Amino acid sequence: MNQHQTAFEGVASREVSKVAALDIGSNSFHLVVARILAGSVQIVHRVKQKVRLADGLCEDNILSQEAIERGVNMLKIVAHSLQGFEPDSVRIVATHTLRKAVNAREFLEAAKEVLPYPIEIISGTEEARLIYSGVAHTNHVDGKKLVVDIGGGSTEFVIGQGFDPLLCRSLQMGCVSYTQRFFKSGALTAKAFKQAITAAEQELELIEGKYRNLGWSQCIGTSGTIRTLCNLSQQFRSNSHDIPVTLKCLMQLMKQFIDAGHTDNLTLQGLSDDRRTVVAAGLAILIGIFKALKIESMTFSAAALREGVIYQMEDELNHADIRGRTASSLATRYDVDTNQANMVLNTTLTLFDRLCGPWKLRHRDFRSMLGWAALLHEVGLQINSRGVQRHSGYILANVDMPGFTQEQQELLATLVRTHRKKIRAQDVVAFFQYNSDSVKKLIALLRLGCLLNIKRQESFVPEFDVEASDNSCTLRFPSGWLDERPIMAADLALEVGYWQPLGLELVIA
Repeated sequence: MNQHQTAFEGVASREVSKVAALDIGSNSFHLVVARILAGSVQIVHRVKQKVRLADGLCEDNILSQEAIERGVNMLKIVAHSLQGFEPDSVRIVATHTLRKAVNAREFLEAAKEVLPYPIEIISGTEEARLIYSGVAHTNHVDGKKLVVDIGGGSTEFVIGQGFDPLLCRSLQMGCVSYTQRFFKSGALTAKAFKQAITAAEQELELIEGKYRNLGWSQCIGTSGTIRTLCNLSQQFRSNSHDIPVTLKCLMQLMKQFIDAGHTDNLTLQGLSDDRRTVVAAGLAILIGIFKALKIESMTFSAAALREGVIYQMEDELNHADIRGRTASSLATRYDVDTNQANMVLNTTLTLFDRLCGPWKLRHRDFRSMLGWAALLHEVGLQINSRGVQRHSGYILANVDMPGFTQEQQELLATLVRTHRKKIRAQDVVAFFQYNSDSVKKLIALLRLGCLLNIKRQESFVPEFDVEASDNSCTLRFPSGWLDERPIMAADLALEVGYWQPLGLELVIA
């Protein structure tokens, strides 16, 4: 053996995790593969491909078959890069276009045929939070920072400090959608720029006051559109890429575009062919942002949504789950009785642990989501105790919940909305990732956890036995316990009937 072959003898191996994140954007698909070593994230592989998914979205928000095929073809390429990855080590997030598409399920079904990992359609607010996470982990800034990300269909705005996002918003304006509205023919006129800039400023009217009042010490832009505009603006500054972009630079760039007259005539160094058709719309949006928020200068960060997803996966591996902070925030905001919530949690998870095998509740989200639902099922009490399940369900369906995907949030809302009283068929919505029969079983478990703790007394619930088959559950309480508690016995008798619409049988022995 030579010196090279023996060089690493005696070097202790360290535990390494390999993870991957795919961002299904409105303009491009981005794949990032990383190693997680001793709490450090190391990016080892990237794949980026223009797909222009948003081009296929019509005014009625129907995604065209051609766009679906383009997306699925790209996913076939991604599938090769992800061969051998465990399901828990891959996270795929989809953004604005699939949020808007009424036939998004058609895309998801087609994707499922070529890629064996679930696709999560995340909310605009969750997208903004993840973008901020990517920037915060790779850019050190003292004080508050404003992060702006111009995508193909939406633009995200976050003010945060350290690793904590303070204000997250997503507005429906992006370089692909604005190209279709204002620059569809490719003509670059002063009138088209003025209309696009005004439209962006109108969108920003919803948030500009709150953002300017909170303030920031540094503004950071992310993703491909802002990267391109920063590079093109270098000609109006020095050769240093460390000098921030200003509104003056952007206005000079706009004049240059107008002088060119058409996107076909844009031959600037640093402008790729696939970016040429949408860069004018991105420039108009960025000028509108600078004007509305009164931004003095902006620097660029290479980290964005996919890096944020990777860092969240790293956080979860190290037990720093953002969802715990979200639940704690909601409990404080809605004055949740935490003692009662924990009693319901303990009973519900005890039931789950005993029944998950016979009931085939195998999805990795089920125990976690059931636990969060148990902790948050009474957030609606602050509105009214009557119909608390409806109020709680509404809050969880509509409040910002960092760390939860749209489907996870809808599952929480569904569980909580049906945790007591009669169940209507429309209360149990259809999910893509979660089997309908499994969701009904989770509903039944939460209902039991809440009912058995209805007295709100610690140690009220005795040790009990649970037996289960595919669609039934038998509870056996200590001899005489129910005889001494006729109201609980009556409540459980009613619950037997409430389970029937779920296609489940409850037996009280």
